[in-house]
Amino acid sequence: MLLPAEKELRAVLARFADARFRHDLQPTGHSSRELEDTSYTLCVMTGTQTVDEALAAADALLERMTADRRAVTTTRATQTLAA
Repeated sequence: MLLPAEKELRAVLARFADARFRHDLQPTGHSSRELEDTSYTLCVMTGTQTVDEALAAADALLERMTADRRAVTTTRATQTLAA
């Protein structure tokens, strides 16, 4: 599976949260379609089949991306100190 870019994943999560909030607040045909679209996009990006799975997968991906970024920063700092 190709990993989504962190920025794009965060943007889709934000769109999903916004669509979910607006649909829960005042459901309309438009809000329903928007929620379906963002749910589908989130599932495709995370390689899952349900919104609950997609949200869990997105959290795990973001944690991994953050850990990877910290590891790179730590490695660079260690290399700088060693030089």
